[in-house]
Order: sequence, then structure tokens, then C-alpha cells
Amino acid sequence: MALNFSKKYKIIALATYFFTGNLVLKIAVGIVFGILLAIAWPAGAKSAILLGDLFVQALKAVAPILVFVLVASALANQKTGYDAKLRPIVVLYLVGTFSAAFLAVLMSMMFPTTLLLSAGDLAMNSPQGIGEVLNNLLFKIVDNPFSALINANFIGILVWGIAIGLTMRHAGESSRQILLDFSQAITTVVKLVIQLAPIGIFGLVAGNLAEFGFSVLQSYARILMVLLGSMLIMALVINPLIVFVQTGKYPFGIIFTALRESAITAFFTRSSAANIPVNMAVCERLKLDPNTYAVSIPLGATINMGGAAITITVLTLAAAQTLQIQVDFVTALLLSIVAALSACGASGVAGGSLLLIPLACGLFGIPNEIAMQVVAVGFVISILQDSAETALNSSTDVVFTAAVCGASDSD
Repeated sequence: MALNFSKKYKIIALATYFFTGNLVLKIAVGIVFGILLAIAWPAGAKSAILLGDLFVQALKAVAPILVFVLVASALANQKTGYDAKLRPIVVLYLVGTFSAAFLAVLMSMMFPTTLLLSAGDLAMNSPQGIGEVLNNLLFKIVDNPFSALINANFIGILVWGIAIGLTMRHAGESSRQILLDFSQAITTVVKLVIQLAPIGIFGLVAGNLAEFGFSVLQSYARILMVLLGSMLIMALVINPLIVFVQTGKYPFGIIFTALRESAITAFFTRSSAANIPVNMAVCERLKLDPNTYAVSIPLGATINMGGAAITITVLTLAAAQTLQIQVDFVTALLLSIVAALSACGASGVAGGSLLLIPLACGLFGIPNEIAMQVVAVGFVISILQDSAETALNSSTDVVFTAAVCGASDSD
């Protein structure tokens, strides 16, 4: 009987630690076990990806309603005269995205890269110009609220959340309290889902390594070096500089906190939308004002796209260098602007940043057939490129929000 009691106690203690222990440490353990499983039992590892897919789907399922309810509740219960500090955050988002694009130009010129292109083509629809990207964004804004929730149209969700929140400020106290209680209930559900991250990431690591490995990336090592190097410099040099200019304080507390608690999950889920609940939880642990991050985090998932700007710029210039097209400084600056604007609209285009490459290639007169081959290269290296891009995009949302909210000394 004592033995049975001891076993039950151990099970209870293990379950308690699973839901209350250090999440980053548990994720690290999940990554290690995923790698070991992929090496020791590849067949079983491929099946384990089901756990990862379920985790990502759970995050994607809860993210739309979370964004809508939190934004509406934050605005409805906002105190009169309160400054949500959204304007400086939006400015940092735009400055960061343009800086990333310009950094990618400099890196591409320092490390010129060519691609192996063939006569093939891809049956994909890419936007034909900035006008089409902006047109898509405008229609996303006026989307039906139920359609926006069902299709995870975060631009539309954000607009409807703001509209409902502002109008509910004139509602009775009891009505606003109901909205607040509902937001707290959804937040509790999200916390439970996030606690499953170690299991989900274990499945993602094991399944992806067993299916793809890294051998497929060897022939694209140089372009990956430029891409990942640019994203690393953005995360560890440019972002800290922006934070220092904004706060005048030591910036690496925010940087390392965001990389540790946001970038890791974003790297493996490869979805900014799925990482919105994770970022909300990070902001809560940093004790940031919920009236600010309830709006800034979903907004950042829409317009703060430094990683996407780097991808568009580097692959476009690689195509130009392959075709021996000379790029002067003025054209490079124009490319940075186009890449930054395109990246901000990436969430409204199927396929994300990669399908915006033909748009940027149009600046150099590169035929669409060639540009779509560059897109194909992007899909080959997306095993690392898309993961790193999402990690940079998503963690920067936390960095800039924390910088404006005065949490630069967090770690």
C-alpha cells in the first residue's frame, strides 16, 4: 500500500511540475528527446510529428478568439485618459522592418550569392504589384467578423476587436465586466495549451528531422548563411540598438528574454499567428500593461515583419546577381522600401513572404518564370529560413512592446 501511495505521489508531483515548472527548460528537454528519437528510431519519429501538428493546430485555433476578446476587453475597460502607447510601438515596428530590409541589402552586397535556376516554373499565384498587396489588405480590414475568426484573418479580427472595444466603453459596468471575465477565461485556456509546448515541440523536432534532415540544405549553404546571418545580426545588433535609442537603457535583458521565451517556440511552430498566445504569456510574465500588449502583439504579428523583409530582399538580390544585373544604391534603397511594404502585407498573401519575391524581382525586370524558380528555392530552404524568419518576427513583437512599456531591464 505504501508503495502504491509513493507511486501516486510521484505521478502527482510529476504532473504538478509539468504544469508549473520552468517552461523553457521543459522545451529544451523536448528538443533533446526529439533529436535523440529522430536519430535512434526515424520511423517512430515521423509518427511523432502528429503531436507537433496537434500543438500548432491548438495554438492556431485559440489565437483568433484570444486576439478578438483581449483587444475588445482591453479597450472597453480602459481608463479615461489612459495612453496605450501604441503609436511609438507602431513606429518601432516600421523602423525595424525597414532596417531589416536595408541590412539584407548590405549583407547581399558583402556576400554576393548566385542560385542554380532551371527552366521549370511553379503553378502559384503571386501578387503583381504593391497595389494588389494593399488591395488585399483593405479587403481583409472590412471582412465579415465571423469570416475573419474562421479564416484567422488577424487584420480583420484586430479591426473588429478595436471597434467593439471602443463602443463597449460606453456600455454598463456589468457588460464590460462580462467581457473582462470572458477574456480571462480564454487566457486560462491559452495557458493550458502553452503548457503542452514541450510535447508539441518534441513531435515537431523528431518528425522534421526524421523526414528532411539537413542534407538537403547543403547545396544552399551560402544563401542560408546570408539569410540566417542577417536575421541573427538583426536580433542581436540592430534590435538592441533600436531598444537602446528608445529607452536609453541596457537592452539585452529584453532581447534575451524574448529570444528565450518567444523565439524558441516560434522557430518550431513556424507560425506568427500560432505564437500570439505565447507572446501574450511572455508579456504577462514581464508584467507589461495588458491594455498595451493586448493590441500591440496581434498588430505586430501583422505588420512587424523584419524576417520577411530579409527573406524577400536576400532572395531577390540573389536572383539579380545570378542574372548579373547591376544594382546601384538608389535601386537598393527602393528595394528596401518595397520589401518592407510587401513584408507588412505578407500575412494577407497565401504562402507568406516567399510569394512576394516575384513582386520585388519586378524592380529589376526579372521575368516571372525566373522569379518563381527563386520561390522554389525558398521553399527548399524553408526548413530553416521560415523557422528563423518567424522566430525573428515574433520575438521582436515582444522586444518592441517591452521597450515602450519600460521593461528593458527584464530578464
